[in-house]
Amino acid sequence: MTVKKLIDQHDRLLHREVKDVTKFDDSLRQLILDLEDTMYESDGVGIAAPQIGVDLKVAVVDMEEDGILQLINPVITHYSAETAVDIEGCLSLPDVFGEVPRSVKIELTGNDLKGNTVEMTAFDDIARVIQHEVDHLYGHLFTEKMTREVSPEELEEMYHD
Repeated sequence: MTVKKLIDQHDRLLHREVKDVTKFDDSLRQLILDLEDTMYESDGVGIAAPQIGVDLKVAVVDMEEDGILQLINPVITHYSAETAVDIEGCLSLPDVFGEVPRSVKIELTGNDLKGNTVEMTAFDDIARVIQHEVDHLYGHLFTEKMTREVSPEELEEMYHD
């Protein structure tokens, strides 16, 4: 198990587009395992490579009973016009939470571990997490799309009534 150190919002890597994956080898597989370990250790539902200081378009999303979604060079090709607002946070911005509108359905393309092109459609919560992680790969934080910040106290009240 390799848990990596999370970088914070002040690191420049979180504010620029990172590089496409061009080598589909053991180091990519190891990076994905490191991302999974770090995500679970940090109680996250998704994490992107730049968050652990790696300059590559790789992210993972915990889809619960459906397992771990590996996103390699993901590109969202379609956003539904229908959106929903929900509260988001980020492992790189501890104690910052806010309401963020996101499309409820997205379509995306990317690569698998062998470099083959894959396509998928995602809905609702999974679509939200994918959009959040893909934003990281292009240098955007959820706070840029946030419509209202939610205090930790408000969050506590919302989820512990």
